[in-house]
Amino acid sequence: MENSEANILRSAKLHCARNLFESSRRTPIGNYDRFIPCRTNNNWETSFATIPDPSKTPQTGKKASNRDSSENHRDASVYNILLRNEILGEKIEDVKSHCDDRQALTPIRSRNLFTYATPTKKNPYHMDRTPMKCQASPYSLSPLSTSSQRLLRSPHKATRKISRIPFKVLDAPELQDDFYLNLVDWSVQNVLSVGLGSCVYLWSACTSQVTRLCDLSSDSNVVTSVSWSERGNLVAVGTHNGYVTVWDVTTNKQVNKLMGHNARVGALAWNGDVLSSGSRDRMILQRDTRTPPNVTERRLIGHRQEVCGLKWSPDNQYLASGGNDNRLYVWNMQSLNPVQTYTDHLAAVKAIAWSPHHHGLLASGGGTADRCIRFWNTLTGQPMQCVDTGSQVCNLAWSKHSSELVSTHGYSQNQILVWKYPSLTQVAKLTGHSYRVLYLALSPDGEAIVTGAGDETLRFWNVFSKARSQKETRSVLSLYSGIR
Repeated sequence: MENSEANILRSAKLHCARNLFESSRRTPIGNYDRFIPCRTNNNWETSFATIPDPSKTPQTGKKASNRDSSENHRDASVYNILLRNEILGEKIEDVKSHCDDRQALTPIRSRNLFTYATPTKKNPYHMDRTPMKCQASPYSLSPLSTSSQRLLRSPHKATRKISRIPFKVLDAPELQDDFYLNLVDWSVQNVLSVGLGSCVYLWSACTSQVTRLCDLSSDSNVVTSVSWSERGNLVAVGTHNGYVTVWDVTTNKQVNKLMGHNARVGALAWNGDVLSSGSRDRMILQRDTRTPPNVTERRLIGHRQEVCGLKWSPDNQYLASGGNDNRLYVWNMQSLNPVQTYTDHLAAVKAIAWSPHHHGLLASGGGTADRCIRFWNTLTGQPMQCVDTGSQVCNLAWSKHSSELVSTHGYSQNQILVWKYPSLTQVAKLTGHSYRVLYLALSPDGEAIVTGAGDETLRFWNVFSKARSQKETRSVLSLYSGIR
């Protein structure tokens, strides 16, 4: 009997010792009443398994576009910040300052998720020293904190979509494939003028009607340039024989014929009633279209080869000219000599555009041997930025409502590029022409462009936004931006 009791007592002690050993293996050292796993190093992205891969679309699993990738990345950042606010007690109200990959997607390892302390109740009606904007309303029905609510209510700038295909394509038979000509222009009256062979045609964007303005075949002549006046009632036509005709589109009659050049006129630019013309004879002539043809004109002599680009500044004070001699000149109304000369281009300078947003900013593009878009500060005469586009620059045009620039290109990619200034990042790349995109014109509302090429087509693209950027401010140096 005694032996049996001793055996039972011995087995009970062994069982207690075994249980104590097993419990010591499971329970960490400390005064805890139960085991709680450590969550300090938890990865909330893998734990919740709801954040999509920013590089893949959720429907197909294929590689997403840049726009989709950026939107997915922002959604992932917002969700991550919501987890921080609700679980870790942070008060993040702005997504922009937490959108960096390292900062937004790295779990917090320096804080414990669960704390062991006696819970305390806070009176929701107690007014403490917390700023009013951070206090939660006692009447709020949302389960989210005030910071998370402010985060979700913060405005999100919608990504602008630029269609990669033209919204209209028109046939343009006999549209010449010549880099030095300017055969397309768009008036403020929403009428497009196009030089096709020896004729000039007008296409109304409102009615889609086509009318023939003039025909120079009787003179064995060819149209080499067209340009609308600022009011959109007159169109100037440059010819291969060297003279320029001015036509009134309301009556379809020629109102002036300007002689003076002895070679083709490939560039035209209006300044009020004064018309500037550039020719292969290396001269620039400035003439008032209201005066008789025999009145003496202003002759601007400086280029050593054909003048292929002319543009007046927005304030009508300076004329920029580009030539086949790789030179870019800036002229004013008081002198017959150029006031500024730029010689950094390595090829012909046809593409010229003055910025309507930055006073004195001039952009120019070089031909096949250059391929660069260069920016100049004409107030100081100093070069600014430069970007290599990889192909011949044929035309440049600034957006009317935002600090963006569109360029058309020839050899060898025949593409259309939209740039953001001053970062010079590409906003869009448009393809479709099979020949060099030699012609470009901007619509009067500033939203669309039309491009022409040697493939004898005109293509219309929506590339710019109508809304004016809120971040842009007018230059205080401009004397012509407002009334003082």
